[in-house]
Amino acid sequence: MSQVLEIDGSYLEGGGQILRNALSLSCILHRAIRVVNIRANRPNPGLSNQHLFGLNLLQNITGARVNGNHMKSTAVEFHPGAIKSGQYTVDTRTAASVALVLQAALPVLIFGRNTSELELIGGTNVGMAPQVDSMTEVLRPNLELFGVSFDFDLLRRGYYPRGGGHCKVVIPSVRNIKAVNLTQFGTVNEVCGWCFVAGKLPLRVAEDMKNAAEKVLNSVCPIQPQLESYKESSEVARDNGSGVILKAVTTEGCTLGSSALGERQVDGFALGKTAGEELASYLRDGVCVDCHVQDQLVIFMALASGTSKIRTTALTQHTRTAIHVAELMSGAKFYTEEVGTSGHIILCCDGVGYQNEQK
Repeated sequence: MSQVLEIDGSYLEGGGQILRNALSLSCILHRAIRVVNIRANRPNPGLSNQHLFGLNLLQNITGARVNGNHMKSTAVEFHPGAIKSGQYTVDTRTAASVALVLQAALPVLIFGRNTSELELIGGTNVGMAPQVDSMTEVLRPNLELFGVSFDFDLLRRGYYPRGGGHCKVVIPSVRNIKAVNLTQFGTVNEVCGWCFVAGKLPLRVAEDMKNAAEKVLNSVCPIQPQLESYKESSEVARDNGSGVILKAVTTEGCTLGSSALGERQVDGFALGKTAGEELASYLRDGVCVDCHVQDQLVIFMALASGTSKIRTTALTQHTRTAIHVAELMSGAKFYTEEVGTSGHIILCCDGVGYQNEQK
């Protein structure tokens, strides 16, 4: 389509997600877009490091013509070319989130001709973004139900403010995306987690996380949680950092997760309790997709062949934003079904059945 579709970046969540999703769908669907009012609802509007690096990566992948790709830009026009499989490197030189860069590139590269490789350098475990561990342990199993996956090799962690994390991602291409039905919870057959510290933080902080999370989870789990507490080696993590990632798997193929990231003053008990209580609430209520993965599945549901259904929590602003962009750009139709009086819903999508033109 030669006509440029204009998208208001201040809609609903008004952050970087509108830009990421719009750019990804622009590349896949070969639709030229103009995104205005970028990150209008943020304290520092316009493109920040992580958004600019993601934009420039997608420009490289598709050979796009771009206007407005500079720091603090509040409007970007993007005219994509064909998706080119290959090897790409992004070095943010900061603690900008590599997970958010991957989030933008993954749905694009699966529609290349061949397998692609990404080398990402920046923040692996930083605030206001998924920790890379959540991407591999929780998001990836959900994507595999759609027929999408990736290999991930974490070489070094990067924390705020210095970053310097280093990972390599291998992304196989697909012909199309399968519709999924994640509406039956089943029973819990695995609960595991990782509680870690790095740098000068003592191991006891990770042990505090583990003990607090276990205490909460034991009250709802039919099986014993298998949680690890450890200190990262200096080769893997140079700077101070801490966090916890928890996940549960059910007999019906549901993978749910929760996480918490340590700030400057680290309270291990509080971090473990926070993550534990969130996961416990999902298990108690029989949710099939957690509120963090919910919005990340929207693009895949929109492009899938057939109708997808996921039982999840009330829709987040991120998810509502992702749905708005997906419907606007792809023509997919999303709708919800109520689930009793729990406040949970079944999110449904009649996908457009997009086919990889290069396969």
